[in-house]
Amino acid sequence: MSHRKTELIPTNTKAAFEAAVERAAAFVLQGHPVALPTETVYGLAANALSPEAVGRVYEAKGRPSNNPLIVHVGSWAMVEQCVERFSPAASSLARAFWPGPLTLVLPKSERIPPEVTAGGQTVAIRWPSHPVMQAVLKTAGVPLAAPSANRSNGLSPTQAHHVLQQLDGRVPLIVDGGHAAVGIESTVVDLVGRPARVLRPGMIHRLSLQAASPDLDWEANESLDRDESVLRSPGQLKHHYAPKARLVLGSWSDSGSLSRLVEAHKVPRRLTSVVAYEGIPDSGGWARVAVIPHDVEAYARALFSELHLCDESGSELIVVEAPPETDEWEGIRDRLGRAAAGGD
Repeated sequence: MSHRKTELIPTNTKAAFEAAVERAAAFVLQGHPVALPTETVYGLAANALSPEAVGRVYEAKGRPSNNPLIVHVGSWAMVEQCVERFSPAASSLARAFWPGPLTLVLPKSERIPPEVTAGGQTVAIRWPSHPVMQAVLKTAGVPLAAPSANRSNGLSPTQAHHVLQQLDGRVPLIVDGGHAAVGIESTVVDLVGRPARVLRPGMIHRLSLQAASPDLDWEANESLDRDESVLRSPGQLKHHYAPKARLVLGSWSDSGSLSRLVEAHKVPRRLTSVVAYEGIPDSGGWARVAVIPHDVEAYARALFSELHLCDESGSELIVVEAPPETDEWEGIRDRLGRAAAGGD
């Protein structure tokens, strides 16, 4: 798929916002995917009821056909279009977290084409909170299949220029809605079987989910990499969310132990970036040093942007200080673990 030119349009005034929404909705209804901001990351959105439009999303991203898409909805009527039944457990979680960064896996309706679900009988749906995405959903009047607006397995985009770097010439339109407020992809919960399970952790963590649905049984200590013939949601591939540079996770007590860690990977300091929250290097010569606050929400907002900057610095190695082992950091650990998979 190629377009002679990818247009990047703003939403920073009322008139610009309205024009961007109209343009994006028109492209969607013509069967073209467009890049739109959500509160998690930028998504590549297409009419979820059109197999041809969904196919263009896979083509633009270079995405394997066995990796399903999340369908974004903007009304309960759209929910009814997408799912065969909406369970009481789904209702309790939706009341607590929608609109927001929570995706629910439920039995799909016949209206959702197999291209969206990788041939499976379930669909992952989410009601996003970003005003641009909500407005396009309302104007187009159709649910939108929208994976992250990047090349397959690459770094997720949290700003419009991240999308342009990866998909320029592959999509007709990118709507600039500012920096993504959450910064990592949604939590995905599978409600089809019993007990319920988290397929992809995110910023809505397990304790919050359990508090919102106290009558629901949750699978404990599940493997996020279980071998299933049909994936039920995105974000389950072992190697994902990866920068161009090799990413490694590590811990260090001082600059000396950090230097030894880097030396073990045989990459010069000038080609190495460091991403830290406590173990801040006290010496120079690095390609880039990124210091992210030791606050999980601030860290999530900054993570992918900092990794993009590390790539732009020409780094061959990115050393990331391993995040805490607490429940609230589970989504961050998941993204970094998948970004590091295959690095060594």
